[in-house]
Amino acid sequence: MPYSADLPRVPHGTPEAADHPVASIAAVEQGLIASGYIPSRQIATAIYLAHHLQKPILVEGPAGVGKTELAKSLAAWLDLPLIRMQCYEGLDEAKALYEWKYGKQLLYTQILRDKIGEVLGETDSLAMALDKLHSFGDMFFSPEFLEPRPLLRALQAPGGAVLLVDEVDKSDQEFEAFLLEILSDYQVTIPEIGRIAATVPPVVILTSNSMRDLGDALKRRCLHLHIGFPDAKLEARIIASRVPEADATLRAQLVAFVQSLRALDLKKPPSVSETIDWARVLVLLHAQTLETELVRDTLNVLLKFETDIEAAGRQLGELAGKARG
Repeated sequence: MPYSADLPRVPHGTPEAADHPVASIAAVEQGLIASGYIPSRQIATAIYLAHHLQKPILVEGPAGVGKTELAKSLAAWLDLPLIRMQCYEGLDEAKALYEWKYGKQLLYTQILRDKIGEVLGETDSLAMALDKLHSFGDMFFSPEFLEPRPLLRALQAPGGAVLLVDEVDKSDQEFEAFLLEILSDYQVTIPEIGRIAATVPPVVILTSNSMRDLGDALKRRCLHLHIGFPDAKLEARIIASRVPEADATLRAQLVAFVQSLRALDLKKPPSVSETIDWARVLVLLHAQTLETELVRDTLNVLLKFETDIEAAGRQLGELAGKARG
């Protein structure tokens, strides 16, 4: 168990063998594609640098563009456990790092009470009895009584892990400050035990939808990656990977339509995940081409606000015609 203060750390910048999964940026691209994720060159480069520099990645961008999916696909490709921590307002150390197993501590307390006579039976004075009891003082705050939460589980994973800190911008600034030790040194300090360091540092991906500005200290510890809406070529590749049942003609038309929707003044433009859902809907309905009425009937799959549906509806015939064009 990695509880020693003198545990070895993996040296930064260690050269990788040519057959290592993260041997090159091209290898990262191919590995993610094999796991079902179509990355841009920028994404593959960020993963490559994060591995070799042992730095977390802060991934920002609109909801639904593949930030969380990147962590899932990376874990699948590298055959590492994915440990996900969903952030929210009020998230604290007890939920993110560890808790004490109070039930087990209580059980051991009852056992000690039953055995107290045997433990102290050979002492001749109160001072000797107290000294004897003090020898058991830290027993109840030892690793055996520790219940690891996501952050600690990621540090203790014997072969490494992918740690996903999802939507970190929803957490409080206090929790953001708490993360700094983990992000910089891959270690935490528990007062009753001491420093716990990772033997194999996890791959850490933090995601943010930019609900609030994150602190400079957190950003300084991370590589920055912004994932925006893909261009038509990349989005078509994503749809081909995720919805292979959609033929090339339908795929080109639906991507063109979605790209044109994003150019409108909408409250929430359709994300990549919604494009994938829509492609599955069109396949389910046996669509061969983007007929205007079919688009109108399924527009709520792409757009989540009635005002957006109404705005797009006024131009629906023109947009669908251009997509088919």
